[in-house]
Amino acid sequence: MVAFIVRRVIAAVLMLVIVSVATFAIFFLIPRALGQTPEGMASRYVGRDATPEAIQGAVKRLHLDDPLIVQYGRFAKGIVAGQDYSLGPRKAECPAPCFGFSFNNNQPVWPTLLDRLPATISLAIGAAVIWVVAGVSIGVISALKRGSALDRAAMTVALAGVSLPIYFTGLVSLALFAYTLGIFPGGGSYTPITTNPVMWFQALVLPWITLAFLYAALYARLTRAGMLETMGEDYIRTARAKGLKERTVVTKHALRATLTPILTIFGLDLGLLLGGAVLTESTFSIPGIGKLVIDAIRGNDLPVVLGVTLFAAFFIVLANLIVDILYAVVDPRVRLS
Repeated sequence: MVAFIVRRVIAAVLMLVIVSVATFAIFFLIPRALGQTPEGMASRYVGRDATPEAIQGAVKRLHLDDPLIVQYGRFAKGIVAGQDYSLGPRKAECPAPCFGFSFNNNQPVWPTLLDRLPATISLAIGAAVIWVVAGVSIGVISALKRGSALDRAAMTVALAGVSLPIYFTGLVSLALFAYTLGIFPGGGSYTPITTNPVMWFQALVLPWITLAFLYAALYARLTRAGMLETMGEDYIRTARAKGLKERTVVTKHALRATLTPILTIFGLDLGLLLGGAVLTESTFSIPGIGKLVIDAIRGNDLPVVLGVTLFAAFFIVLANLIVDILYAVVDPRVRLS
């Protein structure tokens, strides 16, 4: 088991290196290959209304006229060991992990990400609990009641949930439950849990339900399909022939096998959301990482966009690592692969 975890950790570290190379290529190599000048690249760091002098200063400060291999070495070193940025007569320190320095805000990107992370974690974890419990439960019940009115109704709702985009369901839910009925607070009412736990909960209930509706529909369909396939296996008939209770057959034997693919997509979905639930946070004006990157794109603040990209990739790789380890716990055969 220890050797398996060590192999997966090494693979995760290598993946992070590949991600850093790919991210650097997207933001620096491809624009240069398409004919972008250092001045044109520098304009994305200093805002839309920057003067030519400010752009030339950014070229020098960021060393955008250096060879690409030198730029990547500086980029990778900054992530691991930090780096300093020249701001005219003074230098700004960007300690490790340095995901970039925002010249629009005159501060490193990493502290900004940490400041926005609690809101994103609150949104992602709360919605994840709802969609896993609701989606798996509905999927199991639909499989056990196959062909019934309950099964058809559940799958119809699931189809609607998968088909409708989050910005549509979010706006409809805000218009109906917040601004018409007044049951929930409107957009932009997020309050940190450390300030007021009650207001924090009230402000996130509607985003939780709206986001969970999309994912719960997908999980219900996957769980139902997996349960229908598993319930026809020989070992399920054997378990029933041994006289086991139906609840034991369903939960201990059928559901456990069904949850293996669910575990995979849950790790990826949660990692992706922790990297920034862009549409949900924008719809409900939640000051998380997703809202941060939207504001950065509008303000032409490339270092923030780059930092969020690396941050999201980190969470996705970490989620894959956790899923691999959980696989080994659920199914010992995985450790030998």
